[in-house]
Amino acid sequence: MSTAPVVMLQKLGGAALRVLQGLGHAAFFFWDLLRHSPAALKRPGLVVQQVHAIGNLSLLIILASGLSVGFVLALQMYYALVTYGATESLGLIVNLALVRELGPVVAALLFAGRAGTSLTAEIGLMKAGEQLSAMEMMAVDPRSRVLAPRFIAGVVSMPLLAGLFSAIGILGAWAVAVGLIGLDAGNFWSLMQSRVDVWRDVGNGIVKSFVFGVICTAVALYQGHETQATPEGVAYATTRTVVISSLSVLGMDFVLTALMFSTP
Repeated sequence: MSTAPVVMLQKLGGAALRVLQGLGHAAFFFWDLLRHSPAALKRPGLVVQQVHAIGNLSLLIILASGLSVGFVLALQMYYALVTYGATESLGLIVNLALVRELGPVVAALLFAGRAGTSLTAEIGLMKAGEQLSAMEMMAVDPRSRVLAPRFIAGVVSMPLLAGLFSAIGILGAWAVAVGLIGLDAGNFWSLMQSRVDVWRDVGNGIVKSFVFGVICTAVALYQGHETQATPEGVAYATTRTVVISSLSVLGMDFVLTALMFSTP
């Protein structure tokens, strides 16, 4: 009797157990972050410092990307709408696309690529330099002193960055639609103001960006904290941060969209 199927089942079972073990370990790590977050709030200076490092230093790439996305989106939507004589809906479509989807999702992907990798490398190098172990030897909890302030800063920064991405994207679309194409400025803004709902459209986009901020920051901190204390381990951890964060954001975006906009 051939043992190949048995060996294959053993390998699949072992891989599944390793995946479940990793998910369980990540869940306990995330719970520890939540548990230590109130203690980090007692030191607002640390949180503000990390908001600057995570959010403010990511502002340039967010604004530049949002502006370019607004430019391109306005042009593409105009070429599609002019065929049906519906160019007056350009501002509305651009606004809904940005505040519902493109703003939170693209900002989260950029956040994972810039701030997420920075967090992973920083925590990984601190582990490689045994700074985290030295804190434990001095009876200082690294989760409260190092990880939790960065987690709170990431969760706070992500909705702000997504909002700025959408705002600058709408301004870029307005510049192209009015200045380049020649559409009426009043029509561009009036239809947008009358048809965009603050709670359903803008509010759901803020909720999405908040969830994406939790995901990207938690993944970055976990990969940095659990990396091997070697240069190669830190390099692999930063790569895993981008891949896991991006896939998680895209998957969670589908789930949130299905829950938020499934009913009229």
